[in-house]
Amino acid sequence: MRLNNPFKIKFLSKYIAIYKQNGFKGLIKEGGWKLLFFFFMYYLIRDSILYILIPYLVVKGIIF
Repeated sequence: MRLNNPFKIKFLSKYIAIYKQNGFKGLIKEGGWKLLFFFFMYYLIRDSILYILIPYLVVKGIIF
């Protein structure tokens, strides 16, 4: 019996299958701007938290 991966996102499973079958070019052809937008937003949010929010909260003395 195999357990489901709790970190696997249903939205990405379609694009993972396309990548495995057609490679990076097929992924870009199928996903296009939508995929690029989500990739950009993920890193924008992640980096904002890591490099702006956490240091700000440390300097203000709210955490640590």
